Amino acid sequence: MFLSIKEMELRKIRFDETFAPRDLDFEHDEIWLAGPLHAQGTAELLANTEGEVRIQGRFDVQMEAECDRCLGRARFPLDTSFDLFYRPMSYIARDEEVEIDEGEAELGFYQGGGMELEDILREQVLLAMPMQRVCREDCQGICPTCGGNRNETPCDCTEEHAGNRWSALEGLKDLKTF
Repeated sequence: MFLSIKEMELRKIRFDETFAPRDLDFEHDEIWLAGPLHAQGTAELLANTEGEVRIQGRFDVQMEAECDRCLGRARFPLDTSFDLFYRPMSYIARDEEVEIDEGEAELGFYQGGGMELEDILREQVLLAMPMQRVCREDCQGICPTCGGNRNETPCDCTEEHAGNRWSALEGLKDLKTF
């Protein structure tokens, strides 16, 4: 869905969209839609600004990703709201370097006649995903010796330690210093 600046000049744009898993691609980010993504909200051009846009809304979706410990598939239900502000790219498109203040660091920028809702939602989903993606809190992970998933089968492997790593420095204590 294209959020047109021209249309926002006339009125708020309301959206209530459902995207099928094939509509939003997260393959590059190694996460997958496990069901439809439903988003609803509004996009409006703020009065007395130079093209500043506010997009407010909420989305809910079931995402899947590999567990960071055992590499099995894990589900992550997301139900998140967002309140975003965008300015036209021309606001900062200058030849010289421009310093932005802390408030401007919270802004996004758009180019042309508007922005795609799908791009905004893709970014918000990535931000809402947990940094540590585990299938469950007590995930045992993968055995470093045999590579087996410890959640599925018990592992009898013992970890072998590669000797004393400081042994190469043992002879240094007998050397005389000058």
